[in-house]
Amino acid sequence: MPSPTRLLLWHDNAAPYLDAIAAAGLSERVRAEALPRKESPSAGQMAGTEALLGWGVPAGLLPRMPRLRWAQSLTAGVEGWLALPDLPPGLTLTCARGTHGESMPENILGALFHIAKPYAAIAEAQKSSRWARQVAMPLNGKVLGILGLGAIGQEVARLAMALRMEVIGTRRDPAPLPGVEVLPPDRTDEVLARADFVVLLLPSTAETEDFMDAARLARMKPGAWLLNFGRGNAIVDADLVAAVTRKRIAGAVLDVFREEPLPASHPFWTTPGILVVPHMGGMHPDRDKVVARLFVDNLARFLDGQPLRQVVDRGRGY
Repeated sequence: MPSPTRLLLWHDNAAPYLDAIAAAGLSERVRAEALPRKESPSAGQMAGTEALLGWGVPAGLLPRMPRLRWAQSLTAGVEGWLALPDLPPGLTLTCARGTHGESMPENILGALFHIAKPYAAIAEAQKSSRWARQVAMPLNGKVLGILGLGAIGQEVARLAMALRMEVIGTRRDPAPLPGVEVLPPDRTDEVLARADFVVLLLPSTAETEDFMDAARLARMKPGAWLLNFGRGNAIVDADLVAAVTRKRIAGAVLDVFREEPLPASHPFWTTPGILVVPHMGGMHPDRDKVVARLFVDNLARFLDGQPLRQVVDRGRGY
């Protein structure tokens, strides 16, 4: 019987992954070791690890792991991994793409309701026992623009259509989607010009950095809202503050930022019309169990020499 494959779970909550490995009947085929994030792998772990699960690794580590053949990122975004100057060319990197599907679409829908329905203002008025009638904006008939119609974007589109919203969006592969007007990325300006709400679900690549600058913000409707649940570096911060302050757009809901936690001095905090959401879009109490399902499927494939799921395309950056 071959020796068990050495697996390093570099994560503070390894239990769901160990449980998934046991449930899949893979325990005897792997030697799984859990390591808290604040600790560094031992010399023995670096010498023997063949598969790694983690949020990311510091520069200088991977070249010291000669037997490592596969790394599973705990996140969908892998810009930190790809920025490593010494990422081994032969290392297979997989990401957690698709594991936010149980929470992020609902949180995006929650942001739409926050904008359209004045419950926050009503709750504030109740603190002073003040009867403050409000008029709610209907989402029915509004145009939702989604830049990045991947797995998350498609689920957001499905939920929005159930609310009788019109959905238009972009994706690199402009294959038809039921009920959605799908355009290639080079027609982004059409989405910006038509949408009442623009949702950013773009990956972090050279093409998407500073994507929403002053020029693109100016193409949005004056009454439109920008919602960013993709990557923080897709927006030019100063341009967005200026656009909201000068009423070029109605406002923004932001879940991701260039620097997290967002510094207390950042103008996003104090700009009327900008809502700062502390990166909760994809999180939920059982997220590790969801990621563990993907991971253990990939682990079985890895052990059997089969193609892995959600392999990162280094050329595309995701």
